[in-house]
Amino acid sequence: MSSDSAIRRDVGAIALMFTGLGSIIGSGWLFGAWRAAQLAGPGAVWAWVIGAVVILFVALTYAELGAMFPESGGAVRYGHYSHGSLVGFIAGWAAWIAIVSVIPVEAEASVQYMSSWPWEWTHGLYQHAANGQGVLAPLGLVLAAVLVVVYFLFNFWSVKVFAGTNSAITFFKLIVPAGTAIALMATEFHRENFHLGVGGGAHVLDPASILTAVATSGIVFSYNGFQSPVNLAGEARNPGRSIPIAIFGSIALSTAVYLMLQIAFLGAVSPDRLAGGWSALEYSSPFAQLALALNLNWLALLLYADAFVSPSGTGTTYTATTARMIYAMQRNGTAPAAFGRIHPRYGIPRPAMWFNLAVSFVFLFFFRGWGKLAAVISVATIITYLIVPVSVLVLRRTAPGVHRPLRIPGLEVFAPVAFVLATLMLYWARWPYTGEIMLLLVLPIPVYLYFQAQAGFREFGRALRGAWWLIAYLAAIVTLSWAGSKEFAGRGYIPYGWDQLCVAIAALGFCYWGVRAGWRTPAIEEVEARADSRAPDVTSSGS
Repeated sequence: MSSDSAIRRDVGAIALMFTGLGSIIGSGWLFGAWRAAQLAGPGAVWAWVIGAVVILFVALTYAELGAMFPESGGAVRYGHYSHGSLVGFIAGWAAWIAIVSVIPVEAEASVQYMSSWPWEWTHGLYQHAANGQGVLAPLGLVLAAVLVVVYFLFNFWSVKVFAGTNSAITFFKLIVPAGTAIALMATEFHRENFHLGVGGGAHVLDPASILTAVATSGIVFSYNGFQSPVNLAGEARNPGRSIPIAIFGSIALSTAVYLMLQIAFLGAVSPDRLAGGWSALEYSSPFAQLALALNLNWLALLLYADAFVSPSGTGTTYTATTARMIYAMQRNGTAPAAFGRIHPRYGIPRPAMWFNLAVSFVFLFFFRGWGKLAAVISVATIITYLIVPVSVLVLRRTAPGVHRPLRIPGLEVFAPVAFVLATLMLYWARWPYTGEIMLLLVLPIPVYLYFQAQAGFREFGRALRGAWWLIAYLAAIVTLSWAGSKEFAGRGYIPYGWDQLCVAIAALGFCYWGVRAGWRTPAIEEVEARADSRAPDVTSSGS
């Protein structure tokens, strides 16, 4: 039987913050600046700022619920508490897909980065393609698979060992990117690069390109690591204090590092390589190749080493968090009972870990290049940001008696803004990515129906009524993306500018519908019942 009682609360605030920072600074810093520059040119700097602002609004809603429900895999549970099993299943599935697929992506990033190493054997790790969408060669695939197993083993025995190891790795991961940015800017900095456009010619600020870069270049993919402290809230010693420190501290530090890296990258590229504009700039190991071109051989060596350390830290962290997410899905009643078993000695959901390892191998062998999967993961990640802002408002109404160690002031404003911004980011990802991800969310519905049948479809009708807003929302956003402006790859039926206004208005309407659709679910009643049973009885105290 699954129970949080076996989960150990061994992780402090700083270790939890390093968990978030370790998730954020992974392969994104190795490739994100280059990919954002390809899409937006010098406007990539603004893309990182916009991405950080959107994530901060979303994180405000996560912070309150993370402290309120300090459970392993907590982010998977929020929709289940506020709207019932169907919304909880869709939200949990999207969150799990977005994060479990990162594990092989981090391994792929390490191997791809090594492919430009001067040693001849490393050139056989990666197969380049004319369109820039190369894939791992068989040797690279084997090496990436070994790395995935290493991430697994780091988490197999104890979350305390994991947290301590991750803190040491993350400190290294923070120093190396910051040092790289400083070294590149100090060695060579071409200010004229900031006047060059994406396709050549003079740079003109293009909001559509900047916004697309936010959604698909790896920016959202990078920042998504802020969820890791929430998913490990069940292991936190003092959730009310630790979770806000972990979330906001990791976002602030990583934003500073990413801005430095983006500026350094834009200035360090030789103008000779920009004859075709930023969109034609091709690298397999961007910062390492820049360092070699500037004769910073010591920096190149450090970067090749960090190409294993940074992604490995993120891969290790996500191996831990995805196991807790599967554990939480089992507690929602939408995964096999075996995934709820906790090892009695180590406090680890090992069956869930084994399942995620198998799924990681599937992603590894079907998506064999960092770029191919990063964009899809980014869009799937945005889906996970939609439920929490609605859930937090619902739970303020339906669960007023649940203890809130952290109550965010002004959440009635912040949560709808977060929902609208997340919806806009989904639209910015461009058609057909939006449609493909929505299809991915529909595919596992038979799994949900199977578990409902096992339970005799108890409360299925109520859960369906609580989910209509989300079903209609997904259909509406797909339609708007398809019909939207050509700047976002739509059919052009809605002019540019008006398309985003339509999306924002629709999002606000669906947000309030979602809040009204929330109900006092059996899951939240169980939470309150457990809290009442633990409360001291003061009614019969003597005088």
